Amino acid sequence: MKLDDLRSILLSERETGRLTATASDIFERGHEELSSLTTKVYALDDPLSEEARALIEETLAIKETLYDLFAIRSRKILALTIMHAEGNYYDRDEVKRTIPAEREMFDQITAAIEQCQGILLNNLPPIPVTTEIDGDESGEPESVSDDAGIPAIPVAAQHKAHLPHTHPCVLVRALEDMDSFMGVDGRIYTLSKGDIVTLPERNAAVLSERNIVLNINLCK
Repeated sequence: MKLDDLRSILLSERETGRLTATASDIFERGHEELSSLTTKVYALDDPLSEEARALIEETLAIKETLYDLFAIRSRKILALTIMHAEGNYYDRDEVKRTIPAEREMFDQITAAIEQCQGILLNNLPPIPVTTEIDGDESGEPESVSDDAGIPAIPVAAQHKAHLPHTHPCVLVRALEDMDSFMGVDGRIYTLSKGDIVTLPERNAAVLSERNIVLNINLCK
């Protein structure tokens, strides 16, 4: 999903007060384009070149467009949930234009509003929510099984699997101002003279060789 395509979709979304129909994988395709651009940046020998700067600017523009698209569509979906909860008329065909994740959000918010109405307006007891996970005799948390009874990955392992990949880092002091650049960790950095920041080791090495930053100490 190219930047121009995303901006065109965002423009259409802004021009109408109703939710517009869009591809169900629009955000996935946007992230695929971000991944492709990031790969191109990593492949460049000079992370401070004009080509790298242009790729970074396009990356930031795509991220901003995705955020704006999510924000405007979410506001429309929230308006639909309120109209539904208040018993007012709303276009059900508009709900059908939600993509799967958005429809799940609509259903969850609608259910939460209805539950809150029951508690506050009808004096109904709240629905208990069970969050405790029992452990086995060894003290380790049990695995979560699916409906077929097949053991799944232990809960602790699931959390570990979602931890972000870390990169060796270096504490540096910026010796001069510099334009934004993308680190090997995927973050965008903009340094001003005198800043003391932690940078990925690979990026710090390149900047240190050019006397742009001074290596202060390695992170433990």
